[in-house]
Amino acid sequence: MDKESYFDLIRQHLEANGFTVDNKREIKYGIQFEIALGQQKGTFRIYEGKKGIRLDSSQIRQDDLRAIVDSIINNPVGENIGKESKTFKDPNRIIGIDESGKGDYFGPLVIAGVYTDEITGPELQYAGVTDSKKISDVKSHDLAILIREICPYDIVIIENERYNDLYESIKNLNKLLAWGHARVLENLLEKVDCDHALSDQFGRPELIQKALMTKGRQIQLEQRPKAEENIAVAAASILARDEFVSGINRLESKFGFSFPKGASSNVVKAAKDFAEQFGKESMNQVAKLHFKITNQI
Repeated sequence: MDKESYFDLIRQHLEANGFTVDNKREIKYGIQFEIALGQQKGTFRIYEGKKGIRLDSSQIRQDDLRAIVDSIINNPVGENIGKESKTFKDPNRIIGIDESGKGDYFGPLVIAGVYTDEITGPELQYAGVTDSKKISDVKSHDLAILIREICPYDIVIIENERYNDLYESIKNLNKLLAWGHARVLENLLEKVDCDHALSDQFGRPELIQKALMTKGRQIQLEQRPKAEENIAVAAASILARDEFVSGINRLESKFGFSFPKGASSNVVKAAKDFAEQFGKESMNQVAKLHFKITNQI
C-alpha cells in the first residue's frame, strides 16, 4: 500500500468520525494534509521511504486532538498503520459491561451494560464508537444518544452517599465493582436473551460470578484486559462516562462549585476548598471518602 492509498484510508476513518480533511499537498518524501474537528485544527503527514510508510501526527499541537486522531487511526506516531494487532473472535450477540468514575474522587460510580448484535454492532462502529477514554466528553455524549436509541442497555448509578455506605460495608473496591457489574448484567438479561457477556478485567474473575444471581449464572461471562476493543464494551464505556459527567454536572449545579475529575493535586485543592466552604460533613455527598485525598483535607 502506497502513501496515496494510506491517505484515502485515513481520510475515510477521520471523516467517518466527524473530521474534515483538506489542503492535501506533496512534501519531501511524502504528503501532508490539514484536519479539523470543530474549532481544533492540525496537520498530518504521511512519509513513504525504503522502510515503508511512516505516519506523523506530531504537527497536531493540541494534545487532546492528537490523541483522538491517533486512536481513530489506531496507530501511535511513527508506527506502521498496517501492523497487526491481537484481535478476539467475540460473538456478534453480546452484552458489554464497563464502568466510569472509579478513579475519580468526586462524583458517582457508574456501571453500564449494552447489548449489541450483528446489526447494531456495525452501526456503532460506523458511527465512531470506541473506548470512551479515547474521545472527548462532548463526542461521548453524542454517541451515548445514538447508543440509547438503537441498543438495549442498563445503567447503575451509585451516588456518593450510597457509594460510601457500600464501601464501608464491603471494604473492597473490586468487590463493590463486581456487585455493580452483576446488577447491570442481571437487569439487562430481563430485557434481552443473550448467552455471552464481556467486561474489562479487574481483581479476581470469580468476584463477578459470586455476585450474580440466577439468570446471570446461566450466561457465559468473560473478563479480559482491554475489553473495550469489543464494540459492546466500548458502547458501555461511553454510556458510563456520559452518566458520570452528568453526575458531576448535577453536583456542580447543586452546590455551585466546580469539581475537577480524577485524583490529582487540583482535586486535593478543590476538596480542601469545598470542605472549608460547606463543611467536612458535606464531603459524603460529593466524594468517595476511602480515597487518600480525604486524609489530606
